[in-house]
Amino acid sequence: MKVSELVALLQLTVYGGAQGLEAPVRGGYASDLLSDVMGSAGAGQVWITLQTHKNTMAVASLKELAAIVLVKGFKPDADTLAQADAEGIALLGTDRDAFETAGRLYRLLGDRGLVG
Repeated sequence: MKVSELVALLQLTVYGGAQGLEAPVRGGYASDLLSDVMGSAGAGQVWITLQTHKNTMAVASLKELAAIVLVKGFKPDADTLAQADAEGIALLGTDRDAFETAGRLYRLLGDRGLVG
C-alpha cells in the first residue's frame, strides 16, 4: 500500500510533503513521545501523533517513516510544513483521535497482509 492509498481510504488531509505520497507503507506506530518513536518505530511506518512541531519531521526523516498523521484536528506549524516539503515526507491529518486512527490503519494493513 502507498501513502496515497491510505489518504484516500482513511479520508486524510494532506498538509505537506506531497512528494512522499508514493512511499510504501509497511506498518504503523502511535506515540506522542519523540524518544519513543526514535527508539521503536521502523522504516516505512506511518506515525500517528498529535505533535505538530518541526522536530517531528527530524524524527520521521531519521527513522525513514512513510508519513506522519496528525490526529484530533491538530494542524502543523509553518516550520513543520516547510520541513515536510523539504524532506519529502507526507504530513497528513484527521479529526479522528489516535485510537480510532490506529485501529483503522491496523485494519487496512491487516487486510493487505502487512500486519498480524
